[in-house]
Amino acid sequence: MASIPGTLATPHPPLWRFPRVPIMDVYILRELTAPFVFSVCAFLLFWFVNIFFLAADYLINAHAPFFVVLRFLLFRVPQCTPYAFPFACLLATLVGFGRLVADNEITVLRTSGISFYRICRLPLLLGVAMFGLTYWINDSIAPKAVELSTRTFYQIVYHTAELPIVPQFFRKDDTTGRVFYVGNVEADHHTMDDVMIFEPAVYSPFRQVTTAEHAIIEGQTLALQDARVVRFKPDGAVDEYHSASEIQVGLPAGETANDFINSAPTDNFTMTSAQLKQQIKAMEINGQGGSALDVARISLAQKLSFPCASLISVILALPLAVRFGRKGRTIGIALAIFLLFAYYLLMSAFVALGKNEAMNPYLAAWIPNIIMGGASAVVFWQIEH
Repeated sequence: MASIPGTLATPHPPLWRFPRVPIMDVYILRELTAPFVFSVCAFLLFWFVNIFFLAADYLINAHAPFFVVLRFLLFRVPQCTPYAFPFACLLATLVGFGRLVADNEITVLRTSGISFYRICRLPLLLGVAMFGLTYWINDSIAPKAVELSTRTFYQIVYHTAELPIVPQFFRKDDTTGRVFYVGNVEADHHTMDDVMIFEPAVYSPFRQVTTAEHAIIEGQTLALQDARVVRFKPDGAVDEYHSASEIQVGLPAGETANDFINSAPTDNFTMTSAQLKQQIKAMEINGQGGSALDVARISLAQKLSFPCASLISVILALPLAVRFGRKGRTIGIALAIFLLFAYYLLMSAFVALGKNEAMNPYLAAWIPNIIMGGASAVVFWQIEH
């Protein structure tokens, strides 16, 4: 559009502007950032050193290259995020808000007509954000990182040039009910040693067992060399025993050699929520129960209950900072350590009950959060009223 000479054209207002964060929230955020970053770094360093000490004998005596050892340690770090972020949220809120309370800044805000809920909005939003971030890391990044760390450890121990497959693993075919056990995978990723296959029996409660010292993956088939097959009678006595120079068994449906070797996790720490759900469903369909099923259920529940502790830590720390903030940062740090210890003590106790079938495993994983969250909500309500 043309404008009159000597005058400035009126600028068009932008169609969308990024919302401005209120000054009060920016100020509170600055108070929380430093103790949060410090506590996360301190926890990660503690975890890093602890893992190194546990494996120092293997790592040093194996004369492993520095960067291989560093890779082993770094891949273990994501596993500690469910512990590090709740502690960081708790300590940052106690120290940061405690400083505001000690300098009477919270009192000034409340006497100005700002409710305690409004003052706490930003810390609570950060707690929700940390809950989401912790869940994502714990469910998406940590399983793969732990698997790579474990494989790196075996690379150090066995002095291999590449990441080896973790030895002594089980694979289950949910379609046929077969369970494969592999003692070791050789460097070509097709030849396996000490192979056992457990198959459901038709006329006996005892599984048919096929063993072989060596087996080779050929396409969709596992060829067992010099195999031996044992079947059992209903009373447990040997019914039939025979051997063959080669027996061919199909791999789980749709799996390639790499899928068979790599896809199935070796423990609950290397499983995502979706994989744990599939494992639990398969165990229930096949009638498998006991402690193994309860451990899997607890691990699944903790995928969500652990990250939730970040939000609960903020809800608990806010009223405690108001009550004890004037006593200095030392009290805040001591409270953070004590409350974290109490939380994990509760968690360990109820997880043990869940594993021993004394309590529903899903409830056992959530009771520490229910107790701490309920107490936090009551104290939070009392501060405002």
